[in-house]
Amino acid sequence: MSQRERTQSVQSERAILAGLILPGHGFGDQDRLDELSGLAESAGAEVVGRILQRRDVPKNASYLGKGKVEELKALVAANEADVVIFDNDLSPAQTRNLELATNAKVLDRSKLILDIFAGRAQTYESRLAVELAQLQYALPRLKRMWTHLSRLKMGIGMRGPGEKQLEVDRRLVEKRIHDLRKELQRIESRKERQVASRSDRMTVSLVGYTNAGKSTLLNSLTGSKILAEDKLFATLDTRTRRWQLPGWGPVLLSDTVGFIRDLPHHLIASFKATLEEARQADLLLHVADASSPTALEQIKSVYKVLEELDIEAKDTILVLNKIDRLPSDSGQLQHLLSLYPHAIPISAFRKEGLLQLSSAVSEALSSTFVDVDIETGVDNGRLLAFLAAKGEILSRQYLDDRVKIHCRIPSPYLGRIDRSEANITERTTGDSKEKTHSTADNGEQGSVEDVA
Repeated sequence: MSQRERTQSVQSERAILAGLILPGHGFGDQDRLDELSGLAESAGAEVVGRILQRRDVPKNASYLGKGKVEELKALVAANEADVVIFDNDLSPAQTRNLELATNAKVLDRSKLILDIFAGRAQTYESRLAVELAQLQYALPRLKRMWTHLSRLKMGIGMRGPGEKQLEVDRRLVEKRIHDLRKELQRIESRKERQVASRSDRMTVSLVGYTNAGKSTLLNSLTGSKILAEDKLFATLDTRTRRWQLPGWGPVLLSDTVGFIRDLPHHLIASFKATLEEARQADLLLHVADASSPTALEQIKSVYKVLEELDIEAKDTILVLNKIDRLPSDSGQLQHLLSLYPHAIPISAFRKEGLLQLSSAVSEALSSTFVDVDIETGVDNGRLLAFLAAKGEILSRQYLDDRVKIHCRIPSPYLGRIDRSEANITERTTGDSKEKTHSTADNGEQGSVEDVA
């Protein structure tokens, strides 16, 4: 098998899982390999063996110690394995040395995740994002991937004698990376405009660890039938559905790609356009798998990714999903609630706890409300309909051809009213003070900007 063939996917291959446990990691030893096993199976591999080592620092040449490499070589031979999958990120030199030592293909964690993403990407946008991430990963590894490093002959159109095929390949990859970035920037700009065009609707975005049940929750809340599978990274593309929030009205609910610990940075950057829904949402629902033994570490991993996306300060409700999978005598849910007392326990599959979740979402969205008096003409039906649809009208007072409306409305919607033509007065607690935003000339009618 050539080196280039060895860099292909792990579909239907026999795999040995390997990992180096370094000081200060959050997951349990076997928990790390259990997750890696799920990733490998999601990619289509058959896991036939495992190996772990503890070290203070990785070995520069082979990542694992010399004795552990020999043990890994024997394990590969005994199980007739095709590939060794590491739960760590390896340098190109370490990968090459391990392949020579074990006579098997060696993949690190980032490459495996990229392989899964490549197999799951369905839309044009997500395929471009995956290709960009793959090329960024492959660029420093071209020397290992190619064996045809003989010098090119001098000729018309060539740079001259001495250029290697590797240098040609590197320039081609860099050119493709540049083109992909340019195209994804164009898509990102379009996505920003698309999301911004929904500013007349409150938006809620589902985020969380992969396989936490986000798609199932979206289906349960909206009645949609989006594919929801019990596997890692079943969703790569953002899906948005209309959610009739009880006691509130319609909001837009979006499902997003799942996160995972040690998610490659270039993959996060590549999926920036896909994650635009989460960046622009009024509220995030952080869905966590309460039944997972590593639930706490997964929650922390998601918050870390949100920090990398610069949206960690956004209003967020933690949703502890899959409580139906917890044994009745398990104290895990109580432990999580003691650490996160405002979290909402639910079962999206059995539709348990959804009423409490809906109430919490309504309350969180209501925190953006302002209490105002708006005066306009009685015949300004467009503004009156807008206020009735987007806010809560508390009272009306009529005087000749004018009407004064006391209502509660989200502040983003209030900003859509043309204040040069409307008299808008914000109330404070107890109505002890009032703040006037703008004053209309007598006889002018209030109006609303672009509410369609």
